Amino acid sequence: MKGTIIRLQGGFYDVMTEQKQEIRCRARGNFRNRNISPVVGDDVDIQDQGDGTGYILAVDERSNHLVRPPIANIDQAFLLFSVKEPAFSFHLLDRFLVLIESKQVHPIIVLTKMDLLTESERKTIHEAAALYRSIGYEVIETSTEDGSGIEQIRGSFKEKTSVFAGQTGVGKSSLLNAVAPELELATGKISKSLGRGKHTTRHVTLITLADGLVADTPGFSSLEFPEELEVEEMRWCFPEFVERHDNCKFRGCAHLNEPGCAVKAAVEAGEIASTRYENYVTFMAELNDRQRRY
Repeated sequence: MKGTIIRLQGGFYDVMTEQKQEIRCRARGNFRNRNISPVVGDDVDIQDQGDGTGYILAVDERSNHLVRPPIANIDQAFLLFSVKEPAFSFHLLDRFLVLIESKQVHPIIVLTKMDLLTESERKTIHEAAALYRSIGYEVIETSTEDGSGIEQIRGSFKEKTSVFAGQTGVGKSSLLNAVAPELELATGKISKSLGRGKHTTRHVTLITLADGLVADTPGFSSLEFPEELEVEEMRWCFPEFVERHDNCKFRGCAHLNEPGCAVKAAVEAGEIASTRYENYVTFMAELNDRQRRY
């Protein structure tokens, strides 16, 4: 039978078959020897034992694979960032976007807790949202208190496999509860001393929601770039750089120290945000340092 892994827990894989039957499976014993590690989202062949249990016989080729959170075959990623408690971070958002762009997953930026902002803070966040929209990203401003943005998110799920990802405490589970109250997902409060939330989501789980599949994932406070991301690939993860790349003097321009760089010229002219370029330089230095070490 064909199916999709919707949950991993305690060494078992819960598989939803094409017939909408949930079967608890174990992986074949030779998977470890063949370096095969099934994850949530994998499409698999299983052998049904007839008693609600079975075995995973094979894992189909993946269209993409995220390591953290561990999930495969994603159509789109909702990147959740609170505008307050914890504070909005350009640096962390750009890290997430690089990761998602490198995996050819469609990103949707979701700003949460908009109701907590003062008028001056709201102006600053609207400017940030306008910046990312000008690059071409979809940005949804939300509040679980007044319901803003909830219908827009619900309408994006249809016939898609989506992942909710973000820093701990940004309100992923709260937002999913607002979209579908019947889920009753556990939520946590922000630690006043640490400035971040408690981990309320313990496992990656795919949930059937609004004619699509949605993954609620454990939150995390930092994000390392995957080992397979090469230095040369970084410039292709910034859409506004890609638009100008052909105008650079040198074909392999890394947009760092090369003369005649169209990207640096656009930064100086205010056409590319300095925060984006500064983060790009930081990320490039990080990858170069990692390459030298290994």
